[in-house]
Amino acid sequence: MSFQKQPNSIKILAGNSHPELAEAIARSLSLDVSNISAIEFSNRESAILLGESIRDEDVYIIQTGCGGQEKLNDYLMETLLMIHACKAASARKVTAVIPNFPYARQDRKDKSRVAITAKLMANLLTTAGCSHVITMDLHASQIQGFFSIPVDNLYAEPIVLQYIKETENYDNLMFVSPDAGGAKRVASLAEKLDTQFALIHKERAKANEVSRMVLVGDVTDKTCILIDDMADTCGTLCKASDLLLEKGAKDVVAIVTHGIFSGDAINKLNNSSLKSIVCTNSLPMSQFAELCSKLSIIDISPILGEAIRRLHNGESVSYLFSNAVM
Repeated sequence: MSFQKQPNSIKILAGNSHPELAEAIARSLSLDVSNISAIEFSNRESAILLGESIRDEDVYIIQTGCGGQEKLNDYLMETLLMIHACKAASARKVTAVIPNFPYARQDRKDKSRVAITAKLMANLLTTAGCSHVITMDLHASQIQGFFSIPVDNLYAEPIVLQYIKETENYDNLMFVSPDAGGAKRVASLAEKLDTQFALIHKERAKANEVSRMVLVGDVTDKTCILIDDMADTCGTLCKASDLLLEKGAKDVVAIVTHGIFSGDAINKLNNSSLKSIVCTNSLPMSQFAELCSKLSIIDISPILGEAIRRLHNGESVSYLFSNAVM
């Protein structure tokens, strides 16, 4: 009697950091989230129990970097345990889907005697048994080079362009980068919509605290769209908005990929001169949306779902770098 091997199927596993995103990705693939228990004991140790067989399957673990420093580290450990449990359960391939890559801002030695923590994250994921990583808008693209496994760094740019075309009069737009590091990102958006762009040079007194900002460009009577990869304390965005309005801008809208919103960021946004702030759901947004009426959310689950489908079928992912998937 001969047996025909069934093709490998996709298994979506959800960590505790963002189960809503995992559910949305599974829906976009017409799948259910697999049965898994990720629990924490009273002594703060984590434990992972797979509730179904994943032998010789392609497993995609959905986990994102969020929850403040304490929970972020807990979720990171949970991710490593999930990867290890899947490898021990004979999964064919384990892919970590981490839209907001943790510690991405610690990608170099900018001071003496500091850790390059992003490199350590790469080592930890690889050592745990991760076969592939999917992320979005890495703070520093060179982090991909820290890995010895494939990394797909997806871009929010196509879906952001789609959002702007549907909601803004982009004949009178000007894209603005709140720092020199984002100039390339803003220039790319401006080129695709055939608009102008400006940038702001900022000087920091210390981490997460901007002391001085200088605008390069004329924003008079323009609707300015501030573009950044992440909004953490939101001090930069709020100060940049004040500066642009002071220089003659008509309105200021902020669009960011990762809305971290730590500390009193939501209060700052509510009291800011920003007309609105738009971010993706790469991190849990429901609690912030209730507290901030200026906040709009772009769903990235179709992009991540399509990336998973293409990887599973051995298709190119580069299509997603320039095309929106809604």
